[in-house]
Amino acid sequence: MLILQSIHCQANVPQLMVADSLFNQQSYKEAMQIYEVNYQLGVYSPAMLLKMAFIAEGIGNTESATLYLTKYYDLNPNPQTLTKIKSLTKQNELVGYEVSDGMRFVLFLIEYREIIVASLTLFLILSLIILWSKGKSLTEARFYWPSVILITVIFLTNNFLKGPNTAIITKSPTLIMSKPTAGGDPVDLVEPGHRVKIKSTKDIWYEVEWKNKTAYIKKDHLTRL
Repeated sequence: MLILQSIHCQANVPQLMVADSLFNQQSYKEAMQIYEVNYQLGVYSPAMLLKMAFIAEGIGNTESATLYLTKYYDLNPNPQTLTKIKSLTKQNELVGYEVSDGMRFVLFLIEYREIIVASLTLFLILSLIILWSKGKSLTEARFYWPSVILITVIFLTNNFLKGPNTAIITKSPTLIMSKPTAGGDPVDLVEPGHRVKIKSTKDIWYEVEWKNKTAYIKKDHLTRL
């Protein structure tokens, strides 16, 4: 799986280099077309998201600009980005952008996941070479535990080290409910720009975390990040 992911990313590098060149030449429309294709494929970087937000804002598409900046914030939370999102959404306060120290550490690991996995894989190969060279002289199970642990850590890092499942409210106004039904109690009535963590899905509703409590928002009022 890791090999396939690497090939997929490498295959898109020439495209993104062309897009960056077009961006530097101020051929924003052509650059955006390439960026959007790769974004839909899940291939993007923080720098690419900033460029997409810049282009979207330039053509007056503040909704898309907010979306790309919020995705960028998912990867690199910082006060400057949050201030810009507030400016685009014309709101003084936004809910859902708080990031704990623990989450910052997780985001750090996610940012360098490929390097971490590559380093662990190198150690695994070296350990397997050592085991193979020693051959039958290593009969005790303890000699094989480091390799088993490395395989487990590589698998967990590559498959389960992910950021939170988040979404941004994109419809105006959006009604947040206490239950996944029109008969539930209203919790809040908000404008676009707020960010929520998605817990699960229930028919036409998303179960989300809103102000540290469970609430429900209709799916068509959210755009997943």
